[in-house]
Amino acid sequence: MKQILCLSHEPWSTFPSRTQHLITRLKDTQILFFQPCGENRGEYREKGRRVRPGVVLYTLPPVMPYLQEHPRLYAMGRRRLARFVDRVAQRHRFRNPLLWTTCPDQFPMLDALSYGALLYDCDRGWSQYPIQWESELTLAADLVFAASAGLADHLSPCSGNIALIPNGGNHPMFSRDDLSRPLPMLDLEGPVLGWAGTVSADLDLAPLLYTARAHPDWNFLLLGAADPANPLLDRVRACPNVIVRQLDSLLELPDYLAWCDVCLNLLRERDNGLDIVPSRIYEYLSTGHPVVTMLWPDQVEHFPDVIYGAHSPESFCRLCEQALAEAPGWVSGRRRNYGRQAAWSHRAAEVDRILSTAGF
Repeated sequence: MKQILCLSHEPWSTFPSRTQHLITRLKDTQILFFQPCGENRGEYREKGRRVRPGVVLYTLPPVMPYLQEHPRLYAMGRRRLARFVDRVAQRHRFRNPLLWTTCPDQFPMLDALSYGALLYDCDRGWSQYPIQWESELTLAADLVFAASAGLADHLSPCSGNIALIPNGGNHPMFSRDDLSRPLPMLDLEGPVLGWAGTVSADLDLAPLLYTARAHPDWNFLLLGAADPANPLLDRVRACPNVIVRQLDSLLELPDYLAWCDVCLNLLRERDNGLDIVPSRIYEYLSTGHPVVTMLWPDQVEHFPDVIYGAHSPESFCRLCEQALAEAPGWVSGRRRNYGRQAAWSHRAAEVDRILSTAGF
């Protein structure tokens, strides 16, 4: 049975991260999942919690965040985390486990950790950390997963053992045809266009704001937590045809998307220049509904045959009009097939195959 120490840069959540989706689907595997410290700074003292079969969750102790002006204090904190992980691994009798890393800030921990093999799963750009950390982590890794071809190319000077593992979606959950209309949508008249995901401070809401003002007879749903620091959020909330709703669980999301006429994808500034396909795109495709996305100036749409790609708020609005006029069932089957091919179960099966082939 494989043993994995997973250092996650995101907490365990009811809205699972890429890391959660991949590791929880691995077969014959014992996993110790370490999440970063949250608001409860004493949580690391609690016993491990079994969150899935074969997966035990631990919270890391609080340490100083990365600051360029305090490198020694930061390194001391990383060593403290490594000692904590080692103690937990020893209690669970882990011997030469696979260390699954997810962020360059975990590199300073490597020298103080005991493990048999090292994996780095890269799913985003990490410009906030010294580039040397990611270079050294990639050089040290026995195996590297990259979420896009662009990330694989970025890491290739430091490793010749990179596997492309794109993001995925929960196809069975979002492809169902028997989902009921949520109560908040019962009184909505006219088309419904929905966005699923966090409204972060750097999410560009300009295309949605332009379209909502141009079509007051349409309804717009923003399904996710909203950061009040977003500069356009107040103006979006002021539109009477926009609803901002934070969901309690991922289980609610398929019901909402099933009754949206068009699914929307917007851009975050932190992703500028990256070619990563977010999980929401695969979940949108699984519904079969039309999808309208914003694109960066030089970006090429990954699914041009089934997704409408816009480069300005005006073209975004115009393509939403075209999407609503799309003939029912025109390409819905093709969209669902793309979503099916990208199911997390298929992504995890590929990870399992690669790990077994590599002897991990």
